[in-house]
Amino acid sequence: MAERGQPFRRARGAATRRNMPSSSSSSFTKSASHYQPPQKRNLHIGKNAQPVDGSSNSNDRNNNKNNNDNRSWIKDTADVIDEENNIPCLVGTCPFMCPVEERLQRERLRDLATFERLNGNPRKSSPSLAVKKFCRTISTRDMQVSDVRPLSVLEGTLNHLFSLLQSGEHPFEVVHDFIFDRTRSIRQDLSMQNISNNQAITMYERMVKFHIISHHKLHRSNSNPNASSVLYLNLEQLTKSLMTLLNLYEANRKTHSVYDNEPEFCSFYVLLQIHPDSKGEPLSLWFRNLHSAIMKSKEMCFARNILRYFRLGNYKRFMYIVETEASNLQYYIIEPYINEVRALAVCCLNQAGYKLQPFPLADLSNLLLLQESDVESFCNECGLQTSSDEVGRRTLEPKQSSFCHPKTGFQKFYPLHSIGLQRVSVNLLDL
Repeated sequence: MAERGQPFRRARGAATRRNMPSSSSSSFTKSASHYQPPQKRNLHIGKNAQPVDGSSNSNDRNNNKNNNDNRSWIKDTADVIDEENNIPCLVGTCPFMCPVEERLQRERLRDLATFERLNGNPRKSSPSLAVKKFCRTISTRDMQVSDVRPLSVLEGTLNHLFSLLQSGEHPFEVVHDFIFDRTRSIRQDLSMQNISNNQAITMYERMVKFHIISHHKLHRSNSNPNASSVLYLNLEQLTKSLMTLLNLYEANRKTHSVYDNEPEFCSFYVLLQIHPDSKGEPLSLWFRNLHSAIMKSKEMCFARNILRYFRLGNYKRFMYIVETEASNLQYYIIEPYINEVRALAVCCLNQAGYKLQPFPLADLSNLLLLQESDVESFCNECGLQTSSDEVGRRTLEPKQSSFCHPKTGFQKFYPLHSIGLQRVSVNLLDL
């Protein structure tokens, strides 16, 4: 079953996969799909296979013939057997982004997303618009190959989904909700077919990038009242997608070889460990199994330093390397914790400073990488008051006893003000 906390099942002959940390098994709480796949016939595979219609033939003379025909039908319809594990591996035959039966049923139920409606009609779609929905209650043994999309169709489906990001007709939250569900379905089809080649790796890299960029955009969104739950679910799927990708890297590894993008995506995993609720194998054990070329890469060195400075509370070094070394995607993962580091810096300055030597907000702006106009608001959210000196400069007076961390988080989003981080722009069109 795809994407349910289980390790990616390798095909026969694939390289041995190392032990990777398991992702969070938090249940997916989005609203359930109206679409329920029709009841499928179980295909019994083995020496005593029965006819696919489940009927028994009382005529013993035809038993062998029926069994042979059944095995031939299964093979021709791409129920490939992994002889090593005796596990049926599907090879899908659906030529469309959405199986015909599902599309027709969803048309009857008016269960079409905005992007799937033909001319805006909620009861009409087309093969070029409808995309297969994610459904949790699916068994590989109960799935017909006509309901599963092969690799070429999955690649085209992913291209179609990401092309929707180019349109400005709908808010990003609406587009994200649609792509979020449909990419889960893509990952499900990839996993059911045990596809683990370089094309699958490229697809997973694109999907991980989508979730990282969504993490950034949703974090800045103020229009969605359910932003916190959406952020949580997006982070959950980011972690699951990334773990599968890292397993794919290892399963396809050749001797002393590393994929071009592998160090960057491994650094994403390390940066995700900043989250206080992150689960999985201790990083010390994970690092032990990591390829030496990845450990020495600049991306991994950056991620390890960020994690070290965050845990040590070294806010000055943390902010400095974020400004000078972080790629945009790395920064998007770190961004939710920037305010926490800023609050630590303000707390230290408040406790350690001299009361007769107020700290100029202009200097604090450079330290916190904040717009000077935002520094005063940030200090106020931390319970501190600012004042003006004799020449009119705004300052922060130390030794205030009113400092506190906002219990419900910061009410305002404070972007990191840095020319360095603007050197590269991540374009959604590049996905």
